[in-house]
Amino acid sequence: MNTVEIDLLKRITDQLVGQGLAVIRQTEPHNGKGWHGDAWLRIGKDKRQANYVVEAKRNVTPMTLGAVVTQLREIGQATKRTPMLFSGHITPPIAERLRAAGQQFADTAGNAYLEGPGLLIYVAGRKPEERQAAQRPGRAFAIAGLKTMFAFTCKPELVQATYREIADAANVALGALPAVLRDLEQIEFIVVLQKKRRLIATKRLLDEWALAYARKLRPKQLFRTFETRHFENWQEWGLPAHEAHWGGEPAANILTKYLKPGILTIYAEKLPTKLIVAQHLLAANPRTAHGLVEFRKPFWGDAIRPGQKQNTVQPALVYADLLATGDHRCIETAQIIYEKYLARLFNAK
Repeated sequence: MNTVEIDLLKRITDQLVGQGLAVIRQTEPHNGKGWHGDAWLRIGKDKRQANYVVEAKRNVTPMTLGAVVTQLREIGQATKRTPMLFSGHITPPIAERLRAAGQQFADTAGNAYLEGPGLLIYVAGRKPEERQAAQRPGRAFAIAGLKTMFAFTCKPELVQATYREIADAANVALGALPAVLRDLEQIEFIVVLQKKRRLIATKRLLDEWALAYARKLRPKQLFRTFETRHFENWQEWGLPAHEAHWGGEPAANILTKYLKPGILTIYAEKLPTKLIVAQHLLAANPRTAHGLVEFRKPFWGDAIRPGQKQNTVQPALVYADLLATGDHRCIETAQIIYEKYLARLFNAK
């Protein structure tokens, strides 16, 4: 843990104690299966206590909610403990969505949701006393690192390529790559054995990547949003080959046959004029939340091919885009995509 997370744990623990709860720090058990929680706590009142594995996140937004909930569920399943989210400040809308998802939490302002045998605490709406100082992110989860991790995910053999080949494939500056690779070694996404790099991909790293992608990279890629009366017929549109690819919910529908899209995501370097005319795409009303067609710019290099099925982007990007919605339908579909397309590369640890 870094100093910000250590401070976060102390401040939230103090808040819980201030609400009359007993908080007992425990040593990490040996059944974690590679999942190392930020803290192992026993929390409760009198004899009504429960064991938790805690994950500390500086903040949770609507865009990162899906990735956070998914990661905590994975931790809970792996450790056989109830996962608890500690965060800087949980806003009332996020608190409601976390409670609806059954995800227990506590923050530095005293907001909390704890539920167990004989115990129910739900506090929301308290404001933080002070604004947290932003922590400068490590390069592994900054823009260049996120692009590099995605390139390795799509093309694992790239990890043994030259710096220039990796930089071109990831679409990052050559000068930034040595520091990025050092950080990826530090978080054990790659290891170096006998001067050769090797990819060590885990489900936890996939979810960490998806979380950072939703916060830092995904918002930068959106460049136009439209509405159309032909929304329901999207499967008949026929995206121009090699110019545009389905992402997000329509890609998930193609890959799983499970999700009915509420928003159509298309990745393209520029707007496909013929498609816009043919499907009568009109500039979206700012108040419209569903039935939208959004265009996002690809962030990868030419060496990274889109997905191999019916003009979709890579499954890892579909997975991350679904989690970024925070919608429970999309989170369920993201898990299906992981099991069907990503589990072979990202093991469950």
